[in-house]
This record gives sequence, C-alpha cells and structure tokens, in this order.
Amino acid sequence: MAAKDPYQVLGVSRGASDAEIKKAFRKLARQFHPDRNDGSPQAEMKFKEVQAAYEAIGSAEARRKHEQEQMFGGGFGGGMPGGMNMDDILSQMFGGGMNFGGRQGGMPRNQPRPPTERGQNASIWLDLTVNEAKKGGNFNISYTQLTPGSHGSIDRKNRTLKINVKPETKHGKEIRLKDQGHGHPQGVNGDLIVNIRVDPGEGCRWDGNRIVKEVEVAYSTLMLGGKVTVTLPSGVKGKITIPPLSQVGDRQRVKDIDIEFILIENEGLDEFQEDALKALNDVGL
Repeated sequence: MAAKDPYQVLGVSRGASDAEIKKAFRKLARQFHPDRNDGSPQAEMKFKEVQAAYEAIGSAEARRKHEQEQMFGGGFGGGMPGGMNMDDILSQMFGGGMNFGGRQGGMPRNQPRPPTERGQNASIWLDLTVNEAKKGGNFNISYTQLTPGSHGSIDRKNRTLKINVKPETKHGKEIRLKDQGHGHPQGVNGDLIVNIRVDPGEGCRWDGNRIVKEVEVAYSTLMLGGKVTVTLPSGVKGKITIPPLSQVGDRQRVKDIDIEFILIENEGLDEFQEDALKALNDVGL
C-alpha cells in the first residue's frame, strides 16, 4: 500500500508554515494518543500515522527531502543507495537498457532491446478549490523534468505547462500528459501524471474518497449525549445529535460529509470545573 500524503494526514496545505504544521500535529497527536483512547488499536495506528507524517514534513529540511523523494519516486531522496553508482541510478531513473561507457544498465547482453525505451514518468499534484474542480478550466502547472546530460549527468529543467481540467473533476483524479515526463538517452520521454487534489475546506481532510469534518465535543456531551452545532464546508450550519457514550473518533454522516468527534481543547479550568473533574475522578470517570 502506498504511503499516505503527509500533508493530507495532518490536514495542512503544501504551503503551510512550520508553526502551522506543528500545531496540526500536536492537535492530532493529543487526539489519537493511545492513553486518551483506552489503547484502541485504531487510535494507535492513526497516532503512528500522524507521527510519520510530521517526521516527513515537520521542518523545511524534511519537506525538501520529502519533495525530492517524491520527484524521484521515493528511491533517491537520501542520496545513492549502497553499492550503486551513477550508471545504476540513471538506469533506474530513465529506464533499463541504457549504455554508459559500454555498460548495459541492468539488462543482460543477450536480451533483445525493446522497440521503444521510455524515461520514467513524472508525478505532481494540482491543488484546486471545490469550485475550480466543479467548473473545470485551464490551469498552469510547474514541475522539474529530468533529462540525461553529458558524461552521465542529469540535467534539471523547470517547466510550466497548461492543463485542461474537465468540469466535475473529483479528488484523486489522474490526468496523464504523454511524453512530458523524464527523458531517456536512447528513447522517448515518460509521461507526466497530474494528480488532482481538491481542497476539502477549513477544518476538513480527505480520508480516501470521503471528506472528514472535525467537530469539537465536550467530554460530558460524549458521555451523556446532546447536540452540537456543525458548519459544513458549504457554509450551511446545523445541529447534530451526539449519542450517549460516544468516543473520540466516532463519526456521523451528514450528506456527503463524515463528521468526526474530537474533544474540546480547554486552555484552562476554573475552580468549579476542577472540583467537578475531581468528583468524577473519585467515582472512576
């Protein structure tokens, strides 16, 4: 299974600052910490996923490395793998069968050469608002194309193309631009794969093909049940009913949105609240 996009896991944009990413991480880490979820396996899995996402993009250096790994398909972000030289890397990057200095890159000498050799596909994200995805239109995309240079080097070319997005395009849609990917020294370019990512709205994130909207719920309401106000990404407000004995992470479907319960984060407690919590603690709650 492919690793999830760390930006989606943390619910932040690709242009988010270090502070914004850290804030999102701390909020989710508190929410899914095993100690706050009675050792729930699902919460523990989500907690580890959030940790991995923060490690991937939590700093400018980490984000640079992550983007580099994405550019190279995850294989070259940390430098050359052990035992590989530049010929090996170029062979993997641009496709097998290349000959640098009389050496076949990973292809047996007696194996016939395929009719047409292709470079690796390039992959990028195109971020759209809900309205842009609904209306469609032409959008500019920018990416780095890798092409073989002289003496086994790699040239990087910054390219900007215009792409047409059809109306009613869905999140996760892939658009393939033929021959616009990375080059090959003895063949044709690979393709450019444009992945459509639709902004789900403030306070929302994607979980597969579903939009998840978080709503803060007081602990007493989770235990006793009650009603809370929810604002959907469309701006429509309404009340939903929280069933008694609900848990953090429980969801309720409203139209095409999954409403997920999280605890209200209290900045402080007054004397009455402290006394109430102490009383609850005394009776095992």
